[in-house]
Parts: sequence; structure tokens; C-alpha cells
Amino acid sequence: PARFMVERGDWKGAAELPVRASSFAQVEAMTHFARALGAARSGKPDAAKADIAKIAELREKLRAAKDAYWTEQVDIQWQVATAWLLYADGKYGDALKAMSAAADAEDKTEKAPVTPGVPSPARELYGAMLLERGMAKEALVAFEATLNKEPNRFGATIGAAKAAEKAGDAAKARVHYAAVVQLAADANPVRPEVAQARAYMAAVR
Repeated sequence: PARFMVERGDWKGAAELPVRASSFAQVEAMTHFARALGAARSGKPDAAKADIAKIAELREKLRAAKDAYWTEQVDIQWQVATAWLLYADGKYGDALKAMSAAADAEDKTEKAPVTPGVPSPARELYGAMLLERGMAKEALVAFEATLNKEPNRFGATIGAAKAAEKAGDAAKARVHYAAVVQLAADANPVRPEVAQARAYMAAVR
């Protein structure tokens, strides 16, 4: 459920996810991460703070259990959620620095062979933040770096296409919008982003 909301950018839905108790702290943290991200991105910073505090609590539980891998992963989730809380509070410079640091930290780790993996890569979320701040060229770099590490990610491909278009890089915009159309060839119903990609490709032919 957390991945479904985050991948679709349904921030209101993410903020309202029910928390299911789990004997695995990292699994429970995933829901709190999605809730915090959703709350911060839908203008509910106070709600985000509560879930961020819970993420920190679960991180310390993992640390006490000497689970180094998941301690680090949950800490990165805490960093990402905190960065978006700063953004929601209008502290854009601090938010971008925090988000960049979280992306750098995640890039140094590997996904465990057992789910859960992150709902959305930190560098992709960094790209989204950059794009929202009007920093299209920097956002394109972040999205393309995500795609180099995790090819064919839908969110990063859409982000790269939008960033390239706003940056005035028509060649890259065509490449990424074409990839969006291909990835979503069988999508039903068509998401607005896919409709936008199809319209762009139709216009440049």
C-alpha cells in the first residue's frame, strides 16, 4: 500500500495510510515513511512530524537489535521525510541540502535481496524537489542518475521528461517522453502524465 501511494504521487492517500503492526520494524517504518512524505507534500507538516518521530523510534529499535543494514535504510527514510518537512515549512535551501545528503547516502547502499525496498529512490525525490523549485537542469541530472542506477523507473522517466522540457533540451525531452509512452503502452486508465507524454510526442512528429 505504501509503494502504491508513493509511486502514484497520491500524497493525500499516502498521508492517510493505516499503520499495520509488524514484528519487523523496517516494515512498519515503510508505512510511517509514506505517511510522513504524504503529509509533508500535501501541506500537513504537523502530521508529518508525528510520523517522522515514529521513524526515528523504529530506527533506534533496529540499532538496538544491531541490525546495521536496516538501521541505515530507515535512517535514510528519516532523512528524506525530514527534508520534505523542511520544504513544507518553506526552508527550501535547507531542504535541498538535506535531500541531496539523503540521496548520496542511499547511493552508497544496496537493496537487500528481501523486500521491502524503498518505495521511491531518494535521488528521484531529490529531482522532484529540484523541479518544484524551478531548477530544471539540476533536476534532469538527478532523474537521469536515478535511471542509470534503476532503469525504466516510471517516476524518474516522467521526471526526466518534464525536466528536459522545462530546461529547453528538446532532444532529451523526446527521448524521455518516448520512454514514458512505451512504459505505459498498456496502461488503462491513462494517467495525466502519460497523456501529456503522448501529446508531446504527437506534437513533435
